[in-house]
Order: sequence, then C-alpha cells, then structure tokens
Amino acid sequence: MTAPGEAARPKPGRRPTIKDIARRAGVSESAVSFALNDRPGVSQDTRARVRRVAEELGWQANSAARALSGERAGAMGLVLARPAQTLGVESFFLQLVSGIQEVLSARKIALLLQVVEDLDAECALYRRWWAERRVDGVLVVDPRTEDPRPELLSSLGLPAVVVGGPATREPDVPAPGTSGPAASVPAGAPPRPLLSTVWADDSKAMARVLDHLYGLGHRRIVHIAGLPGLAHTERRIRSLRTEADLRGLDHRHVHSVTTDYSDAEGAEATRRLLDAAQPPTAIIYDNDVMAVAGASVAAGRGLAVPGALSIVAWDDSALCRVTHPRLTALVRDTPGFGRLAAQELLTVLDGGPLRTVQGELPHLEARESTGAPGAP
Repeated sequence: MTAPGEAARPKPGRRPTIKDIARRAGVSESAVSFALNDRPGVSQDTRARVRRVAEELGWQANSAARALSGERAGAMGLVLARPAQTLGVESFFLQLVSGIQEVLSARKIALLLQVVEDLDAECALYRRWWAERRVDGVLVVDPRTEDPRPELLSSLGLPAVVVGGPATREPDVPAPGTSGPAASVPAGAPPRPLLSTVWADDSKAMARVLDHLYGLGHRRIVHIAGLPGLAHTERRIRSLRTEADLRGLDHRHVHSVTTDYSDAEGAEATRRLLDAAQPPTAIIYDNDVMAVAGASVAAGRGLAVPGALSIVAWDDSALCRVTHPRLTALVRDTPGFGRLAAQELLTVLDGGPLRTVQGELPHLEARESTGAPGAP
C-alpha cells in the first residue's frame, strides 16, 4: 500500500519471451529458436518473419542462457587492480577503454569492467567469470614482473590478451639425467608465450626522452615512476639506467623513484627531490597528472620552468597542453592501442595463434616545459 504523499513505484516492464514471438509470428517456439539462432529447420521467409517480430518486440537473447547452452556470452572482461584514487584522475585508462569499446561495439560485444583491490581479488574474479561463463575472454592490463595471471588464464582456457607487457614462461628445462620433450629445448631458447600480447616499446621511448634532455645539456635527471612491480615501470627504470650508462652519467644524479601515479605522491616526490643538495635540473613523470602536480610545486617555490627545472610527461593529454607552460610529452594514440588490443582478443577468440603485437612507438612532442639548464 502506498503511503500518503508517496508516488507508487513503477513496476518493471515484462521482457518479451520466445513464446511471445511465436504467438505474434504464428509459428512454434522451436521454429523461433531455430530462426533466432541461425539453425536449419525453417524457411528463409519464416526466419525473416521471426526476426522482424523479435525486433518489434525488443527481444534480446539471455546471455546467461546462451552461455549455458554452449554459445558465447557476448561480453569481454577488463579488471583494474589499481588504487581507486589514481583511476579517477588518470586519463590513460579512459582513452584505452574508449578504443577497446569502439572495436567491441562494432561486433555488438559488451565490455564488463570491474575494479578490485588487488591481484588476488582479480584472479578470484577470473575464476568466477570462467565458472559462470560470464565472459568470452579478458584483456589483462598492468602486467607484473612476477605475474600469476597468465598461468591462471592459460590453465582455465579463458582466451586473453595481455596489454602492455610479456606473458611468457621460461622453456621447460629437464632435470639432469631426464629425457622428454623438454630435453630438446636448446639453451637460451626464448620463453614460450602463454597468452597473446600487445605492447609498446617503453625502452625506446625512454631513450627518446633522454636524447632530448641530454641534448639540452641536462646531467641531473630524475624519473618519477609509477607503481613498483609493474612490468612497464621496471622496463622504464632499466632503460633509464642503460641510457645513463651510454652517456657516462652518474647514477646518483640520474635515477628513478616510484609512486602510486597520484598527483599527491607526484607532488611529494618532487618536493623531496628539490630539497636535495643537488636537485635535478629535469624530471620525467610517468603520467600527465604527476607532471602537472610537479609543475605546480615548482611554481609554488618560484622556480622557473624550464629555466630552473625542465619537465617531461610520459603520456600526453589535454592537461599537458593547457598547463602554462605547456608540457613536453610523449605522444601516442592510446585509443588506437586499445583498438589494437581488442582486435587481437577477437582474433584469439576466433582461433588465431598466440603472438606478440607491437603498438606504435610514441614520439616526443617538445614544448615550453623543457629547455637548457639555467636558460631564461
């Protein structure tokens, strides 16, 4: 009974069923099932009439029922095990998801997105999705240096593509005195792929940044990186060390510090670096949000950018282009990277082989935030 002054709660509309379609089309329920599932047993005229009636009634297949019958669920999964506060401000994932969704929408496939606390929760979610047949495949982001997900997904037989890093295991090496297929693996053989991978060359991207800053005269360069343990974070850190060695730079003045990608930690790391006895003359930030936060810290201390401090953002965005001065940044087609990943997952789902696909190499867009040390 509705209380005085309260509006009656509207009842949810009843979804049309196969029985409704059969009654309207004047055919049996089995004929409707044959027509809607592209199975033989009905004429082309009947098939067309059934589909027309189904569209008029707004009928949609029940994805759970389709999964139980062995058909595809019509959905792909994407799990983000990141601190929630970083996802709210970082534009990278929004652009990545937009590219993924563009490809899946064209095939009328849904994207099931879920944020979880940690890697254990992500693995538990994969097991549940697999048991419930909720998704046909998954896109795995933020690959780790020690990552249990490729092994798990491979053992489940759940199609997957790793976005941004390797998904391999070392070749099986037999114990001394044993024989078998593994015994024929040659020494130094490359790791065997567990899942298909779409990746970008972070090492060459870092080399481009170092080329730019070194050419301007910088010799004290610090990289404010993202989360430790992520494969791409470790690749960037290693590349910075390698590029520093090639140029004879002192690791005390050219090194990396890790953060959680947030503006708060980016700003705090910048403060610590600027308080050092020999502060850096250039800082590379692993995302746009931290770079803008670092520029704000410099401005608050009266430090001219780029005269007293040059700033580079790893991923370009509108933030980099509207900040004053505009921030030098690595530019790449992030939605295009998402499209590439989604297309590769569809290829795997259609029976394609495991493979590694490289995305485009980002180019450095030099703007007003980088210049020679001490220049006006």
